[in-house]
Amino acid sequence: MFATARKLREAGVLGLNERNAEFIMLLNPRRLYPRVDDKALTKQLALEAGMAVPDLYGIIDNQGDVRRFAEIVADHDSFVVKPAQGSGGDGILVITGRSKRKRDCFRRSSGLLITEAEISHHLSNIVSGQYSLSGGKDKALIEYCVHFDPIFAEVSYQGVPDIRVIVYRGYPAMSMVRLPTRASDGKANLHQGAVGAGVDIALGETLNGVLNNEVVDDHPDTGALIAGLKIPHWDFILESAARGYEVSGLGYLGVDMVIDADRGPLMLEMNARPGLNIQIANGIGLAGRIRRIDEIYDDAATPAERAAIARREFSADRQISIFQ
Repeated sequence: MFATARKLREAGVLGLNERNAEFIMLLNPRRLYPRVDDKALTKQLALEAGMAVPDLYGIIDNQGDVRRFAEIVADHDSFVVKPAQGSGGDGILVITGRSKRKRDCFRRSSGLLITEAEISHHLSNIVSGQYSLSGGKDKALIEYCVHFDPIFAEVSYQGVPDIRVIVYRGYPAMSMVRLPTRASDGKANLHQGAVGAGVDIALGETLNGVLNNEVVDDHPDTGALIAGLKIPHWDFILESAARGYEVSGLGYLGVDMVIDADRGPLMLEMNARPGLNIQIANGIGLAGRIRRIDEIYDDAATPAERAAIARREFSADRQISIFQ
C-alpha cells in the first residue's frame, strides 16, 4: 500500500486532501461559489462574457410557478429540466420528444414515456430543494436539449457526452470526455456509471477510458473503441474553458462543454469542486501540470493565449503515466 502511494506521488497524482486544502480553499473564495453553484447565474454571467450556452426557455422558482410548465414548453418538443443548484447529475430530466398519440406525454432520453403531471411533480421536488447542494429551496431551469455531434455516436448510449476541462489559474490543465452509458441512464456523470475518456490536450484526441475507477478500452454498451476520436472545435473549446476563469473568478475549476450538432460548442456549466478521476482517465497526475502552470503563469495572457500554451505544454506523449 505504501509503495503504491509513493509511486502515485512520484507520478504527480493529486489527492483529495491536497486538492481541497491547497487549491479549492486557497483559490476559490466562497463568496464566488454562487457563480458556479447556481446554474441560472452561471448562464447569465457566461452570456454577458459572450460565451455560447444552451437557450433558457424558462425558470420555475416557486411552487406556484409549476403550473407554467406547459406554457414554457408549448413550442418545444425536446428540452432539459435541471435544478439550478444541483450536483452530480441528480434531478436532471432529458426530454427528447412528445408522444404522437398522447399530447400530454413526453419521451425521455431512455425512450420511456413520462406524463406532464409526472414532470410537474418532478419540478415541484426540484423547487422544494430535493436535489439542492444546500438542501434549501431551489429553482428549476428548462432549457434547450443538446443534440450531440455525430462524432460521438458510437461511444455514447442514449445521452449527450460532455467535455470536462480542469482549469488552473486560467490555464487548461487536463481534460476528459464523459460518455453516457446504459448504467448512467444516458447521463454524462462518472458517479452514475458514465465512462470518462482522457483527452490529449495538444491534439484534442481521446485516450483510453475509465469506468468505475477501472481502465477500459471500449464502451460497455456499444463495444466501440474509446481512444482515437478527434474532437471537433478543439481550439474553441479550450479557449472557452480558459475564459471560465474570468467569468467565475475561481482559480481551480471544472468547465463542462458540449458540442451540439447544429450550434457547435456550448458551455454547459462550471464546477468549483471538480473530481479527480480525470487523472485515471488520462493516466497522468495533475500535480505536475499545476507546477508547470505556476512556472509559466502570466497574468496578462488572454484566454486564447493560455489555451495555446496548454496545447504546447501538455501533450500526453511527454507525460509520465501513473500506470507505469
